[in-house]
Amino acid sequence: NFPEQVVDNLPADISTGIYYGWASVGSGDVHKMVVSIGWNPYYKNTKKSMETHIMHTFKEDFYGEILNVAIVGYLRPEKNFDSLESLISAIQGDIEEAKKRLELPEHLKIKEDNFFQVSKSKIMNGH
Repeated sequence: NFPEQVVDNLPADISTGIYYGWASVGSGDVHKMVVSIGWNPYYKNTKKSMETHIMHTFKEDFYGEILNVAIVGYLRPEKNFDSLESLISAIQGDIEEAKKRLELPEHLKIKEDNFFQVSKSKIMNGH
């Protein structure tokens, strides 16, 4: 998850919902990801959050590392769920849809963008 300061600095007109794109941890490899921006109504959050799911299994935690994220598309609006099972099912569907869309040539080229070639010493967005 991103710190409150990052979420507070998102564009004011950004729609809440589920997005997809690319992410890297520190200067590591670039992986597919989905990100939820909003209040996560199932969990009754009172503050907007930005939670990223990277489609990769990491060998260890990366708390405190810089997370570089390039959002390239929008999947769906945020919504509430009547059960944890239906929330999990929707998340799994979002991941599968994002995987397909990120194979499009216009999205694949972003994976190679210079944005992800950041040195470890460069701090992004004040973090």
